[in-house]
Amino acid sequence: MKTQVKICGLTSVADALAAAEAGADMIGLMFYDQSPRHITLATAVEISRALPPFVQRVGVFVNPAEALVTRAIAECGLSLLQFHGDEASDFCTQFGLMSLKAIRVRDAASLKQLDNFHTDAFLLDAYSKAGLGGTGEKFNWDLAIAAQKFGKPIFLAGGLTPENVADAVKQVRPFAVDVSSGVESAPGKKDAAKVRAFIAAVRAA
Repeated sequence: MKTQVKICGLTSVADALAAAEAGADMIGLMFYDQSPRHITLATAVEISRALPPFVQRVGVFVNPAEALVTRAIAECGLSLLQFHGDEASDFCTQFGLMSLKAIRVRDAASLKQLDNFHTDAFLLDAYSKAGLGGTGEKFNWDLAIAAQKFGKPIFLAGGLTPENVADAVKQVRPFAVDVSSGVESAPGKKDAAKVRAFIAAVRAA
């Protein structure tokens, strides 16, 4: 099965369409208001409606109110929910959609958290004091390989770029790779050429 590609933190219709045209399998819509890639629900609806149906819409949340998640599902046609905060397992799995729990990996001990969640998949991101995601920092990919023993699909994130993603795919064989800052010209502004190069590198690997 080919490695899926998720382009995260899309903030405009133009960037989302460029990602879809380049072959992205999923796009991430950021509903965390402290992120530089945060968008309003109205903008998320606009992006979602513009995308072709074969591209999955992923809602990215950090300690959200239930009402926000429910509205985003209904209005944006989300197919996957990604939780990046301190949400409990039951919170993540209550909405009737596939769910993805993000784990910030600092060391092998970080993987013990995976036992506490019953989400459909895990996203492994680098631990960083700079923020909860999109920091451009990477972690030891051997830990991502070790995480596969938990039996859930792994989304690999953290410091991926067009230059290193092929190595990541070959080494880890993740279900999906997730990129945000690695294909940007500025926070929230995707560089179409980098997006194309990133996806081409994944497919070639």
